Parts: sequence; structure tokens; C-alpha cells
Amino acid sequence: MFMPVRDRLQAGLIAFTILALPAAAGADVVEEIYQPYADLLAEFVSEHDLPNDGLVTSFDYRAALEHAETSGRLSEQRQRLAEFDPDVLTDRDSANAFWLNAYNFFMIAHILENPRRGELVSSVRDYGHLFNPYRVFRRDLFDVGGRKHSLSEIELDILLGSQFRKRGWKDARVHFTVNCASVGCPPLRAEIFTADNVEHLMAENTRRSLNTPLHLRIENDVLYLSSLFDWYEDDYVEHSGSVREFLNDYADPDLQPAIEATERIRYIDYDWDLNSPENMQPLIEQ
Repeated sequence: MFMPVRDRLQAGLIAFTILALPAAAGADVVEEIYQPYADLLAEFVSEHDLPNDGLVTSFDYRAALEHAETSGRLSEQRQRLAEFDPDVLTDRDSANAFWLNAYNFFMIAHILENPRRGELVSSVRDYGHLFNPYRVFRRDLFDVGGRKHSLSEIELDILLGSQFRKRGWKDARVHFTVNCASVGCPPLRAEIFTADNVEHLMAENTRRSLNTPLHLRIENDVLYLSSLFDWYEDDYVEHSGSVREFLNDYADPDLQPAIEATERIRYIDYDWDLNSPENMQPLIEQ
């Protein structure tokens, strides 16, 4: 396919920059790779503090679609990821930050680039059908280093997979830092993960998520938890020994007495509506 000289030069410059990144002394490779995505987050994510230090966030998909630079940012970010070899990331924080950003970027990009009948989807389940509503998570659509990945593969086979486990990198808090573009998901932050901030943000996202009724509430002797604890119980058990021990490790200390007093666990229905500003507003106003 013909590509104008100007576009070929720009593509070549991006490729050269990416290839040179691992050798850049002192450079945060992840931060350099994800600059277009960082610009999207800074412009279209809104963070909202709730009582008791809870946090919910929204992404303004409609505003992003109307913005003149969105298409270019998405294209450039995809190209950077397609041309980057993630195997050069040999430390835990850089690898975790890279793949967490990849998951969250690809989820947003897919929604922005794939309307249904010309309209923004109302839920990621709109990409599926009656017998497979979560199809979008299992499709190999997302190019990293010249290889197509699915969202499920990034989360479960890479971040929580055997290779990360062998290196001591596996971390159940991943479930509180990947964002599935839904109301029921943990917060999508207004900044990218980097090697310097990923540990702090994983801990903070877990704690502040558990300070919201989306992920934890207590009624009498019943502990209501996000369905994440039902779907991925084995990861929390591997991480801390049990779900309750995970809560002891990462929930707000002020919640501990009330959690310990509960006798039963039940799971909160997951809200798959899009995490758009209008859908998050009722939580903000509570």
C-alpha cells in the first residue's frame, strides 16, 4: 500500500525511537512507550473521591471521539506497541507497568474504534452475543511486538501466568488495576503505570476500590465482595492464603474490625455498563 513520504518518515522516526529506548540510560522505557496513551488518560479520565477515601473514575468516550487528536493518538500508540519487544523488560515493576497499560489502552481503543451501528456501545458485552457475551476479552486483536494477544491472555496468561509466577512477579492486585471499561471495574487512573509508580498505584487502587460499595460492603454479619473475588479466588488464595487474608493485607485498616466480625461472604452483581461519566454519576452523588 502506498504511504506518502511524510508518513513514511514519521513511521520510521517512531520505530527508531522505540528500538533505541531500552538502551537509553536512566530512561523510563514504559513512560516513553505510552506517551500517546498518557495524553488520552490525562484529557478524558475524571477521578472522583468518595467518602471514606473511596475512588471511582470515568472515561469520557464521547468527548474523546469528538477530539481532533484522538485518532492520531490511538494509531501512534498501536504502532509503538506493535514495534516494541516486551522481552527487554527484565524487572518486575517495568513489566507489570507495561502490561497493565497495554490491557487498559487496548480496552479503551477497542471501544473508541469499534462502534455498533454507528453508536458508542453501552457495554463491552455489546461486542458479544447471547451465548458468549464476553467475547471481546478472548479475541486475539491486540498487537504487541508483532504478535496478537487477547485481553484475557494479557491479564491471565501474562500478568498472572506461569512465567511471572516463576519470577516471583505474579500479583493478585492485578485484578484491581486492569480496567474492563465497566462501572463494576476498579478505577482507571488518570495517569499511566510506570516502573516508579506501579507498586504504589496497585496498592492504592486495591485499597480505595475496597472503600466503595462496588467492591465491598457489610450488612449485619454478611460481607459482600466484588465478583472479582468469586471469579479469581484462587489468585487471592495464592497471594495471601485466603480471601480474608488478602483483605487483611490490602483493605483499609479501619475496615478490619467490621470485616472480621462478618460470618458469611456473598458476591455483588457486576455492573457491566460502560464507565462513562453519566453511568458513574450516581455513585459520585451517593
